[in-house]
Amino acid sequence: MKKRVLRTVVALAVSAAMLAGCGSAANEATEQTSQEEVTEAQAPVTIEAREETEKVTEETAEISDEEKASEVAALIDAIYVQKWTEETDDLCAQARAAWDALSDAQKDMVEGEFADPDYFGRDTGDASADDPLNSDDIGENEILVVSFGTSFNESRTEDIGSVEKALVAAFPDWSVRRAFTAQIIINHVLARDGEKIDNIDQALQRAVDNGVKNLVIQPTHLMHGAEYDEIVEAVNGFSDKFDTVTIAEPLLGEVGSDATVINDDKKAVAESITAEAVKEAGYDSLDAAADDGTAFVFMGHGTAHTAKVSYSQMATQMDNLGYKNVFVGTVEGEPEETACEVIIDKVKEAGYKKVILRPLMVVAGDHANNDMAGDDEDSWKSMFTATGAFDSIDCQIAGLGRIDSIEEQYVSHTADAIATLQDAGSSAEAGGETSELSDGTYSAIFTTDGSMFHVSEALNDMGELTVKDGKMTIHVSLSSKNIVNLFPGSAEDARKSGAKLLEPVVDTVKFDDGTTEEVNGFDVPVPALDEEFDLALIGTKGVWYDHKVKVTLAD
Repeated sequence: MKKRVLRTVVALAVSAAMLAGCGSAANEATEQTSQEEVTEAQAPVTIEAREETEKVTEETAEISDEEKASEVAALIDAIYVQKWTEETDDLCAQARAAWDALSDAQKDMVEGEFADPDYFGRDTGDASADDPLNSDDIGENEILVVSFGTSFNESRTEDIGSVEKALVAAFPDWSVRRAFTAQIIINHVLARDGEKIDNIDQALQRAVDNGVKNLVIQPTHLMHGAEYDEIVEAVNGFSDKFDTVTIAEPLLGEVGSDATVINDDKKAVAESITAEAVKEAGYDSLDAAADDGTAFVFMGHGTAHTAKVSYSQMATQMDNLGYKNVFVGTVEGEPEETACEVIIDKVKEAGYKKVILRPLMVVAGDHANNDMAGDDEDSWKSMFTATGAFDSIDCQIAGLGRIDSIEEQYVSHTADAIATLQDAGSSAEAGGETSELSDGTYSAIFTTDGSMFHVSEALNDMGELTVKDGKMTIHVSLSSKNIVNLFPGSAEDARKSGAKLLEPVVDTVKFDDGTTEEVNGFDVPVPALDEEFDLALIGTKGVWYDHKVKVTLAD
């Protein structure tokens, strides 16, 4: 609106000057007006018009810069989303092209709900050094390494990439591929660096399209938190697409019920990260650091998920190891005793004057660089400094993924998962060794070692054995609905994440007196006739039990 008004003012000024000149000529027709006089009479108006024109031009240029910067900000905000759509990749390309078209001054003006000049402008390392592991030609066996992700190129290469490379070296017969759960990060890396990383649904579909038969998911997440639950949900939607599929443990293993429950995984992580931090700080031992008045503070992310107790367990583990100058906190301050203010008070009360901050995170990304080591007043470094209680605050910006012993721990978890998967595959293959029986259905007796675990009395321990394509399966109708799942194997394996459980169907059984009852029925793979095999069960109380069963053809 302002530009239109200014243009109108200029036009009127010029028109007025022209009319003034014409009127003078009409009234004094006998007088010859020289060109110099006309020019002199119009000169003041022309200068004013020129000044207004220049002013409009400057304001138009300024608005144009703002509009161009706003366009880029809007495109960044549009791809700063967790849900992928068919337009997402194209929007990423548009955002990059629009950014490249800006001048340096215009780039500094980019600001939106999530957008700022650092989105494209911050140098986080060489993206070309990273391998997104998104190629096809996978083969029948795949290890899919699933991470939250990071847009910090160096951290992605050194932290996530190091874990992936360790798995490639440890399992040469398996193809290793990558997926991120954070679509926001995937979009950032694609838009800024042109590097395409699969989200978990895309990676699972890639596995299906490539004919993968055996799939192991290895999360690089710290614990069984919200991201881990997301992986489980995604895998459940594809579980029937593979012969065998299992999810390996995250770094800290099982969660446990309270802060006192710890495990070998947490112990190993506590020892590994402390040793690495002490070494990088230049001390010969943790005790030597304590004698020098130095405390180590490991900053995790924190979560409202029930798995947040894992941070308390890590603190317990540090105490059990005698690491008195090691503290565990979280960015989110969940659980409450891990909040930065609480940790500061603990370090002060313990009398340490030097503090070394290090992330308790697999990846040293945004949280490590900004929330921990940033210059803003709410960063951990700034908050520790603001107390004036410490002589020095140093930061070690390095993720857990680049520590050799942590990589070995992931390799161990993957090996356990592969063993579980192979056991399940062996059981399925054993069920195919039925050369004595032709394809068809047979009456068979299903006997168990438990008084509470048996076929309905209405059926006299009988089930229907089906032989198809060389594999045997027996359908049994149990005595009630109290058994909610079965697992072909041990209770220990059944409890592992990703274990493929047998789901019930509702059967109606009829007794001799004509009454009926609804019970749970199961299709159980049979590895061999007349031989006992493991079949674990879980009831309504949520506890797994080991059992032995046997299938025998009826006379």
